[in-house]
Amino acid sequence: MMKLHWSPRSPYVRKVTVCIHELGLLPKLELVRSVAAMLSPNERLMEDNPLSKIPTLKLDNGFVLFDSAVICEYLDDVAQGSLFPKTGSDRWQALRWQAFGDGLLDALILWRNEREREAPMQPLTSAFELKTRASLNQLDDEAQALIELPFSIGHITVGCALGYLDYRFGTLAWRKSAPRLAEWYTDLSKRPSFAATEPVDG
Repeated sequence: MMKLHWSPRSPYVRKVTVCIHELGLLPKLELVRSVAAMLSPNERLMEDNPLSKIPTLKLDNGFVLFDSAVICEYLDDVAQGSLFPKTGSDRWQALRWQAFGDGLLDALILWRNEREREAPMQPLTSAFELKTRASLNQLDDEAQALIELPFSIGHITVGCALGYLDYRFGTLAWRKSAPRLAEWYTDLSKRPSFAATEPVDG
């Protein structure tokens, strides 16, 4: 049985677990709750991933995969799924949205880390907010394409980024500035895979 190091609060883990639900692979995985704090490397996790990061997937044969993009593509291949289009423009759009969503998550996590400091650097938090709002405006312009193109890893990753916004940046009220994106995300959130993986504390 494959072993997945996970946490219910990590958006990158959520990306992987959404794929697991979409692909029907949950019975084939052992979920191992793992804390991956930046300042406190997890020795148990480091036995599988020296970077002490989640998600980390250990296969039946002992081979270990990380990070979320690699894990998701591997799981899609194992399940012979369609989350990663094989060729053509749909493939490049799916991979672009995946990179877009991951990049937005990177910025949001750095923003959150900075705002939690005793004395946050205002120019840095302002830069993160500017990038976030610009990203939301761009995705709002692409909402119709998100609706029309086949469901893919791109949809999953963008959706996980928006879910993280709700979870950690509720006061940002992003839906007001991106109404078309918000409407798409409302429908996406109704998918069983997203409903089953909402981030929780504890």
